Amino acid sequence: MDLSMYCPFSNAPDPYRADISRTGGGMPMSSNRTKWPVKGGAVGLQPGWFSGHSQAFIYINLGEGTAPLNYSLVMQPMFGITGPDNERYNGSICMPQVPLPANYTATVGQNATIQIIEAAQHGAALYNCVDITFAEPEDVPEVTQDNCANSSNIQFDFVYSTSSLTSDAATAFSRASWVASIPLAAALAWSLLV
Repeated sequence: MDLSMYCPFSNAPDPYRADISRTGGGMPMSSNRTKWPVKGGAVGLQPGWFSGHSQAFIYINLGEGTAPLNYSLVMQPMFGITGPDNERYNGSICMPQVPLPANYTATVGQNATIQIIEAAQHGAALYNCVDITFAEPEDVPEVTQDNCANSSNIQFDFVYSTSSLTSDAATAFSRASWVASIPLAAALAWSLLV
């Protein structure tokens, strides 16, 4: 699903201004909900719509019900993207099979909202959402390379953290610190003998 088609960024007078103060892009709830498969489905977006987004983190969350109180159900672990430059750029990314949140079961006819957050390299975030109704997969338009493709000018990046990495610099520093303390220890020992 192309979120730019189903959930415009804002109803502000400037159509190119994203509403960063609301979790769904500032748009009212839709009366025209998109059918989305009960086992998970496609999500597509245009990340370079605004300048300053050559690097960004993408979050995909789910809010339960017709008017979600929060979007705390993680559908896709955070991932990074790198675009061609820091100006506005064309291109889109699409994930043909975004799963439902862990331990979550959808039922046909149930309403929900998919939230996309794009956190740019400078810390600002863009929010966008699409109101959905869960449906049987055969009742949802088929996902093909014609309606779900990735542009070659955008790459996906893994995001991870670890506390178990060490560098040679840290090891060399600890050895150098020990060796550097020998003259101090020798001077201290000499002062105790005299």
